[in-house]
Formats: sequence, C-alpha cells, structure tokens
Amino acid sequence: MIKVFDPTIRALNQDLSLREQNQNVIAGNIANADTPGYKSKAVSFEQAMREALDMQDGVKLETDDPEQFGSKGPENVQADVYDDPNGVESLDGNTVDRAAEMAKMKENQILYNASVESLRKKLGMLEYGITEGGGNK
Repeated sequence: MIKVFDPTIRALNQDLSLREQNQNVIAGNIANADTPGYKSKAVSFEQAMREALDMQDGVKLETDDPEQFGSKGPENVQADVYDDPNGVESLDGNTVDRAAEMAKMKENQILYNASVESLRKKLGMLEYGITEGGGNK
C-alpha cells in the first residue's frame, strides 16, 4: 500500500483534532465561570500529541486480546480531560479564572491557525508535485 500522506500531514491533522478538543474544553470552562462548585478542566494535549507521533509508524498494542488489534492508531488518539490542579478556588468553590482561560483560548487559536497554514502549504507542495509544477495547463 502506498502512503500518499507523509508523517507531517498526519501529525498536522492530529494536531488540529487535539487543538479542537482543547478549544472545546476551554470554552466549557469559560461558559461555567459563574457556576458554583465548577472545577476548571484542562487537556493533556502534549501527552496525547506525543502518543500520536509515537504511533506514526504503526499501532502500539496495549493488550494481547486479538479483538483490540488495530483499534488505536494515531488518528484515534484523544487527549485526557482532567480537573486542572492549578485552579484557585473562589468563595463559591469555582476554580475558573476567566482571564487565564481567555488567554489559553487565544493561544490555542493562534497555534491552530499556524497548523492550518502549515497543512495548507504542505498540501500545496503535494499539489504542485502532482501537476509537475505546471499548474492546470
């Protein structure tokens, strides 16, 4: 089987998926900033990305059960969502710092956009190679 997409494209695709998951968690934190007792959530983004990159060349088998073979590849990696231990609890028990969450959201958006741009350029190079650099003539 010929692999059309190189590891860079697969890594960028996974990065976009994990950044989307991170954005959703941050948005949930902001939405619950006034909810009494709500604990701020965080995503283990770096660990999930590392795991996905480790799987680029094949599937890691975590069991001897044949029914689970092939069930976990780099495109199926999900980051763990956990209660953020760095949150400072307010009087109502909420640990969301709205300003910090907005900053995390902006940073995540910038990195998402950078990955989109990198993927766009990488696919552009692939298109150029397919058309032998001649465009649509």
